Amino acid sequence: MESAETIQTQIERRVARLDWRALEGALDDRGFALIPALLRADECAAVVAMYGRRELFRSRVEMARFRFGLGEYKYFAAPLPPLIGALRASLYRRLAPIAARWSESLRMAAEFPPTLDQFLCACRAAGQAKPTPLVLRYAAGGYNCMHQDLYGEVFFPLQATVMLSRPESDFTGGEFLLAEQRPRAQSRVEAIRLERGMAIVFATRWRPVRGARSVYRAAIRHGVSTVTRGDRTTLGVIFHDAR
Repeated sequence: MESAETIQTQIERRVARLDWRALEGALDDRGFALIPALLRADECAAVVAMYGRRELFRSRVEMARFRFGLGEYKYFAAPLPPLIGALRASLYRRLAPIAARWSESLRMAAEFPPTLDQFLCACRAAGQAKPTPLVLRYAAGGYNCMHQDLYGEVFFPLQATVMLSRPESDFTGGEFLLAEQRPRAQSRVEAIRLERGMAIVFATRWRPVRGARSVYRAAIRHGVSTVTRGDRTTLGVIFHDAR
């Protein structure tokens, strides 16, 4: 079994090798960016296997109970498993400058320090101390209503979802959905198929869009279309903590 230090080093190097200029351009242009192979197949299988270990999670949510959709998810407890913690910290470090630029362009007062630990200090100061990375699972007929993952006053403008299952083999249907609402316009919806190990980075609440006269906020919501067969499991990497 690899040590926590080895896992952290591997993830940091993998994230650092990504084409961040292209990813930043995609985020600016469309509000989301795809990372083709963020996790290996064995790493995906390892996270799926974590789902049955109660000691790793702080809570379980049945989505139908709250009319969120049909499925369930579990929030990891602190301390996060090494793979999840390394992925969260490494992605944050690269996304923080983008988040800061977005905040400035939208004339928002939010600040995003260079490391995740520093940002989580701001979360704790606002009463947000519960970890938010989670694993989501849907069986046939499952879906997730369009929503935003906001857990308090402090939030990070970007988040990520990593596909852990194999489309067409483990499940069918279950496309990742993004809806963008611009002022005085109809919503624009993207339906995105994610392969195993692929990640999508997307706007948490809104993104800046340059209009004819100024930059404005375009509200973003995300969800999952109906799974028609099998089981679909994903990892959600949210950077702000919850109350």
